[in-house]
Amino acid sequence: MRKFLLSIIALIGLVMAPAASALTLNSERLNYQIVYHWGVVWKHAGDAMLSISRSDNGYNAMLTGKTRSWADKIYPVRDTLKCMMHSNFHPIKYEKLTHEKSYYARDIVAFSSNGGGTSAKCTRYRKDKPTVNINLSTSGVAYDMLSVFYMLRNLDYDKMASSKVYKTCIFSGKEKETLTIKYLGVKPLQLRDKSRHQAFHLKLSFTRDNGKKSSDGIDAYISTDARRIPLMVVGKLPIGEVKCYYAK
Repeated sequence: MRKFLLSIIALIGLVMAPAASALTLNSERLNYQIVYHWGVVWKHAGDAMLSISRSDNGYNAMLTGKTRSWADKIYPVRDTLKCMMHSNFHPIKYEKLTHEKSYYARDIVAFSSNGGGTSAKCTRYRKDKPTVNINLSTSGVAYDMLSVFYMLRNLDYDKMASSKVYKTCIFSGKEKETLTIKYLGVKPLQLRDKSRHQAFHLKLSFTRDNGKKSSDGIDAYISTDARRIPLMVVGKLPIGEVKCYYAK
């Protein structure tokens, strides 16, 4: 459960992708149900909420995730991501707050552009441990685990080739990661409430500079209408899988 919630929070500017479309958001609040699935077992394990609002600089976005009461007895999770972005969804400041059972952590990433590249100062706070500062840099645009999700929603999918692979850079808080996106075309999708949709299907994978996998892969489905709503995210677990469904 914890691993998938981190993946959800890790989701979500492609360096090699087609130009972005004109997604404009004034304010938005999207609710999700996180469901564990193994064989005949389907269990509503948690809830998430994704919101965004206008600011003087561009946008403020937030993603929260929490386990339900029955799952709290096993492993309680209360995680939050916050991000300030320019109007083109390039990040200004990213913050990750982690509260999982007895574990507490806070990461802050401050972005800056320099001559076509991106650098960031990452500050990591841990309970009963010294504060750690890490400097990261890359050529081109870099994103965090929340702002990159809005770039995925903003892409011009009509110009994307099915089965082609695109890549971007993410500063996760402690390291630089490569997010590889494979676009698999438009697929029919049924949500937990039985509603049916057409969705852009993306397969996401995360790797470090050495090419090794940094977290498990994810399948994401984004609505084909003008709102580009993330409809479902699916992640594998050692036993079973977890699905995050849009719940209006």
